[in-house]
Amino acid sequence: MPFHPAIRSMIDAARAAGRPDYADCTPQQAREMSASRRAAYGMGPGVAAVEDVGIPTRAGTIAGRLFRPFGDAAGLVVYLHGGGWVLGTLDDYEIVARALAAGSGCAVLLVDYRLAPEHPFPAGLHDAQDALHWAWRHRAELGFESLPLVVAGDSAGGNLAAACALALKDDITIALQLLFYPVTDSDLDNACYRRYGEDYLLSRRSMGWFFDHYAAGHPRDDPRISPLREPDLRGVPPAWIATAEFDVLRDEAEAYAARLREAAVDVEARRYAGLAHGFARMINLVDDAAAAVKEAGAAIELACRDRRMLSPGIDQTKEAP
Repeated sequence: MPFHPAIRSMIDAARAAGRPDYADCTPQQAREMSASRRAAYGMGPGVAAVEDVGIPTRAGTIAGRLFRPFGDAAGLVVYLHGGGWVLGTLDDYEIVARALAAGSGCAVLLVDYRLAPEHPFPAGLHDAQDALHWAWRHRAELGFESLPLVVAGDSAGGNLAAACALALKDDITIALQLLFYPVTDSDLDNACYRRYGEDYLLSRRSMGWFFDHYAAGHPRDDPRISPLREPDLRGVPPAWIATAEFDVLRDEAEAYAARLREAAVDVEARRYAGLAHGFARMINLVDDAAAAVKEAGAAIELACRDRRMLSPGIDQTKEAP
């Protein structure tokens, strides 16, 4: 299937404007370039309330933003934004949090984890883990007592979500890991990288630049960086994994879904034809992207409903130390 016309137009406009590859920028320049596109994406749907919160972590307090749905929440989603572990703010990803809150009927906690290169691995992962522990322990005071917990993220945030689901599987009960086009491996030479590594919305050079800043000399085959390299995936939460047809990350995300199935994990994997990397933020620009994010919201709602039917009180025994 060819590119969705709206995405083709975005790529052509970026090329005409001479937009540089992230690999040719400093981190600050890349952040400014990323932020400059925020207005084009627009705002997400309305929600009942938005609250800024402080999330305590082992390294201090980080910011979070809580989006409450209309009506009684069905669960709580901890969302970890994309941006190659280097880019991304709460404002940049509010559109996705709003869409998931509206589509799932769940509250969504957007986490402002620390970014590389100022804070390389494992800082962002530790923040993500600590945010999940905090959300699990403090559901009652947030107004979500006994409700299911979901971890979600896109791209590098999907990587963090998958790594958290692995690391915390024996600590807290996660109803679903929802991953939009996640980074699951550090191999930059697979078939999708060779086919889509140039002239698309995420390049091979950009991914190398992101890994250089995030891993910062740490072995990239560490399963906490490359979840696909984890030898034992048994017992992790059910997964919903979305990939885009024209994306360098497609093969590795689909390989991760296959590995999870081999480990007897319940997985739903969806490849969205005609779409490219980053489509979760394109809901106001690309109709198929809006439909995909709507399906993600429905998957969250179903997982939370099933979890509550299975355990109406929700297991409270898995508390963080």
